[in-house]
Amino acid sequence: MSAETLFVIQILILVVAGRLLGEAMQRIGQPSVMGQLIAGLVLGPSVFGALFPAAQHALFPSEGAAKSMTAAVGQIGVLLLLLLAGMETDLGLARRTGKASLAVSVTGICLPFACGFALGLFLPDSLLPNPQERIAAALLLGTALSISSVKIVAMVVREMGFLRRNVGQVILASAVIDDTIGWILIAITLSLVEKNHLDLPTLAKSVIGTAVFLAVCFTVGRRIVFRMIRWTNDNFASELPVISLILALTFGLALVTDAIGVHDVLGAFVAGIMVGESPILTKQIDQQLRGIITGLFMPVFFGLAGLSADLTILKDPAILGLTAGLIAIATIGKFAGAFTGGTIGGLGFRESLAIASGMNARGSTEVIVATIGLSMGVLSHNLFTMIVAMAVLTTLAMPPMLRWSLRRLPMRKEEKARIEREEFEAKGFMPNVERLLLAVDDSANGRFAAHLTGLLAGRRGTPATLIHVREEAVSETAPDEAGPETDPETDLRAGAEAAQAKEAEAEKQPPAARPEVKKAETAPDAAEAAIAEESRKGYDLMILGIEETLGPDGALAPELARIAAGFEGPLGVVLGREPHLAAPTRRLRILVPVSGNNVSRRAAEVAVMLARAQDVAITFLYVTGGKGRKSGGSRSGGGRLHQHEQAVLKELVTWAERYDTEAKVAIRTDLSPQEAILREVKRGRFDFIVMGVNRRPGEALFFGNVAGAVIGEAKVSILLLSS
Repeated sequence: MSAETLFVIQILILVVAGRLLGEAMQRIGQPSVMGQLIAGLVLGPSVFGALFPAAQHALFPSEGAAKSMTAAVGQIGVLLLLLLAGMETDLGLARRTGKASLAVSVTGICLPFACGFALGLFLPDSLLPNPQERIAAALLLGTALSISSVKIVAMVVREMGFLRRNVGQVILASAVIDDTIGWILIAITLSLVEKNHLDLPTLAKSVIGTAVFLAVCFTVGRRIVFRMIRWTNDNFASELPVISLILALTFGLALVTDAIGVHDVLGAFVAGIMVGESPILTKQIDQQLRGIITGLFMPVFFGLAGLSADLTILKDPAILGLTAGLIAIATIGKFAGAFTGGTIGGLGFRESLAIASGMNARGSTEVIVATIGLSMGVLSHNLFTMIVAMAVLTTLAMPPMLRWSLRRLPMRKEEKARIEREEFEAKGFMPNVERLLLAVDDSANGRFAAHLTGLLAGRRGTPATLIHVREEAVSETAPDEAGPETDPETDLRAGAEAAQAKEAEAEKQPPAARPEVKKAETAPDAAEAAIAEESRKGYDLMILGIEETLGPDGALAPELARIAAGFEGPLGVVLGREPHLAAPTRRLRILVPVSGNNVSRRAAEVAVMLARAQDVAITFLYVTGGKGRKSGGSRSGGGRLHQHEQAVLKELVTWAERYDTEAKVAIRTDLSPQEAILREVKRGRFDFIVMGVNRRPGEALFFGNVAGAVIGEAKVSILLLSS
């Protein structure tokens, strides 16, 4: 058959076998990636080749065009796996655990490396193709025994659900450091093999180049990547342009790290980190990439790794004994080193035990190291297979060991609160807002709306686009090219800085990066078209604030409806009143009417974010109406509520508490909704209402009778949030 046909057959078999064995492994508590690696072992000379050698060689020849094509797919798979692992890495938490991660990595490398190097010095000559290059072989063996595979560690920890635990982040951060140090060690070894001496210029190039590369990527690089993602998303009309950009970035950085003398997987991993740090589109990118990576490239890469090993050599008692010794040295050395590092890093006994268990996974990094040694003639096929066997067994042992140790590791109060909040946020609206659109004019109400938007954007550095509606000529400007800041932009940035300061104080960490502000100007008669054009670029929420908010009849002004018509997503309409028109930064006294539906829950989330940014209390007013309720009103929550109504209030109060915001509850069961809201405003002296509303169809901007009554009669500022 042709090479192309054989290539397709190989991919088909690796994908199907990897999926089936991966599913089987996951059902017994092992990571699915191990099933894909075992699929390669079964299809290779270890099982299939031992039973039907001619058929196995015909299906998976050791050379030829088909072999080259599958190897290329596997190499691309390595880079994409590292991209995905990088996107899932939380740098903020990794920085907070930096001391422990560094200590675990350094000691976890030094001890097993020393053991592996010593073992290499005393290996029988029969296991070395060139005994005169014993030093190089010992260095490669020490590296293979000491480096944890960041790919395997990330996948195992994620599949087991421990990625968000502090211990999981320390394990992953340590594995990242392991990989970086490992490739530098490999660079030293390659220099020794090629030149038979330590090439200091090459070593200096690798070390200094890696340091500069990481420093640039984690400072200006993150901002550049974000701007590239935003520009590509906003200016390309073709399908999935951002994915093409991410792939180009991944392969480009892989070439950069290869050029400075370290392996290209480091560049792909760093690319993933920068993409994951981008404040927009991360969820879409993850969803679009994950399917093809896990469905195609993972089973091919790990299947090829298994195909390269021949476990039939273990029938030799001498080789079996040496393999057992190799695995024992690798396991004990790594476990003892990581445990010692955790202790040095300030972790407790149980935490250090869990980290030592998690760091014992080797996997693909060792296979790559062994492949390099095999291709250079430093390692024999027997020693290569021994290293692969060590990688497989240590990785298979990692999940049960980690589960065993984590069952003995109680979750700290702060860790539990953080994880619960993250799980809670995943279901919410505001935590998943990645991009804000603001449309305002130069009025006092526009400045107030800009300040509120800044409070929402500042907590997480959410990018915002400001469309400034004004009579002057229209011109779009990038942040760095803009002239003197307009008043709305000043208020937006000031609100963001205030929110960042409060967030940093509450979390006891440095403030997040300032939100990127993109600014454009439009004339009033072109505002609808400008907003419609901008909204196609993808926004999660638009805030609208202009001078003319109410018409002569007390209803919302037609100008508001005309401008809002260009945006189909969630909309926030700001109706500012005194004293906020005179002082936009004045502290808010917030009342949130709630009823249990989705729009009122969304309004409650926005109100909590505003309250947290200003460190003020919030009051939820639960209004049930006067029909069919026999019990009287209650400001303290004493009215008789149904079970689902109590659950709604409990959820809202819990939401506020997770953000350290004081929440009060008022309940009215004897009044109509509008009467209850107006009475509560007067009684509680509130000056700001955040109200969830449904946008009714039609040309006019109408949110229902209750909202209309509150707008007309309440003499306080209002933020209407529509679906």
